[in-house]
Amino acid sequence: MTNEQPMFQATRRRLALWYTIVTAVLLLLFIGMSYLYVRTTLIERIDDTLNHVVEVVQRSLVIEPVNFHQEGGELRVNVEASFPNQADAGEDDHIDLEWFSPDGDLIWSTLAEPLGIPLHSNPSGETVHVVKGEGVLRQVTQRVQIGRQTLGYLRVSHPWFEVTKPIQQLILDLSLGTVLVIVAVGAIGWFLSGLAMEPVRDSYQRLKQFTADASHELRNPIATIQTNVQVALADPDPDPQFQQHQLQVVERLTRRLGRLVDDLLFLARQDSGMVQPKCSEVLMEDLLKDVLEEQQLIALEKQVYLSLQIQEQPSIPIKIVADRDQMARLFTNLIANAVQYTSAGGQVQVMLQRSGKSIQVKVQDTGMGIPEEALPQIFDRFYRVDPARTHHQGEQPQPASGTGSGLGLAIVDAIVENHQGQIQVESKLNLGTTFTVLLPV
Repeated sequence: MTNEQPMFQATRRRLALWYTIVTAVLLLLFIGMSYLYVRTTLIERIDDTLNHVVEVVQRSLVIEPVNFHQEGGELRVNVEASFPNQADAGEDDHIDLEWFSPDGDLIWSTLAEPLGIPLHSNPSGETVHVVKGEGVLRQVTQRVQIGRQTLGYLRVSHPWFEVTKPIQQLILDLSLGTVLVIVAVGAIGWFLSGLAMEPVRDSYQRLKQFTADASHELRNPIATIQTNVQVALADPDPDPQFQQHQLQVVERLTRRLGRLVDDLLFLARQDSGMVQPKCSEVLMEDLLKDVLEEQQLIALEKQVYLSLQIQEQPSIPIKIVADRDQMARLFTNLIANAVQYTSAGGQVQVMLQRSGKSIQVKVQDTGMGIPEEALPQIFDRFYRVDPARTHHQGEQPQPASGTGSGLGLAIVDAIVENHQGQIQVESKLNLGTTFTVLLPV
């Protein structure tokens, strides 16, 4: 187990835990609101049923005068005529009826025994607790009156278990579902946090490797500069020619350091998204001619033939919209690599042509080529082919010390990606290498 794994594991556990906690809180809030909604809905349905029963019973009441021989006298409810068979119906529907006199005395009831609950008018419904018998009831009490005369009170009761039974089942189902969902969310959160940590882990590994490689690349020229300076300072009788030679070495190393720092800065800005192409119309023929002109002197020193071939009508210029500086850097790196790894007498050919809705630039050399197993890594930062691409007649490639930093092709790949293009490489040992760059017009 590496040292960074516990850090990533702890972060992954925290992510999974927070994901589970947030989901559980939201789920509990949803369950609470669902419970209140279902409970309120059940109570409203029972109250609606009770009020409907009250309306039906009120319409069926038989009201008659107390004294038939006196007009405009007091009225009363004929209980026997009004409630002939309500007891059986009420029992079937789990609804009980009670009729009280205007003074609050119980006159008629479908209950086996009185509830013993004080009478008070409450047409909106209330929940009452009964010490014995029915336990908890939902009741509606309605005053029945004609004009200013109160004929009595009608109380309708419904068992509360019609609410509690489905509510208890709902709570049981929701609790079981909540546990299962939280367990599932925890497992999914662990899986998703692992996926989320993968790019972080990869970035950390790349940063760690990048830092190690950069430190290694910087250490060598810095140590060499320090050694040359110490040797020059330690000479009690300095020789001007020797001093000049030492300064030339230091100057060469500082230029190498400057190029390395520039490359590192470019890649760091590219990774952070700070490098935005300053696009303009670029004539590819002019750009490639400028790059070849800059590399011509180096090619002549190495006795390498450098040429440009345009496979297009001269009257139709090939243009793209791109960052000219980045394009120049891209093809400078490719052509410089081709010249560097081509032996004396070889040639480097640059070919420009249209390819559908893209332009195609090939940089083809006759160098020793790249081993097939090394092709997938050549665009990695600080990667250099080992053994180096040097050539001895009739021999296989031999190791040689490279002078590059291993960032040239990484920069090429970054620039191509920055312009929504593609780059391909084909190479065979002893035959050469071809880089093909496709850029959208």
